[in-house]
Amino acid sequence: MFDFDQYLGFLAFLTILTIGFWLMIFLVSIIPYWIGGALIESMKLKREAKKNANK
Repeated sequence: MFDFDQYLGFLAFLTILTIGFWLMIFLVSIIPYWIGGALIESMKLKREAKKNANK
């Protein structure tokens, strides 16, 4: 049915596909968290700078 080369190619394809899938899941879950944290941190810094400027 399959030659050994075809079998290795199929395994390589499945490996690359699986790595890509888990990388996509990782990035979709981490990047919004990272951006949200950066936005919250910048809002805190702006609020603190505004508070210190009014003193």
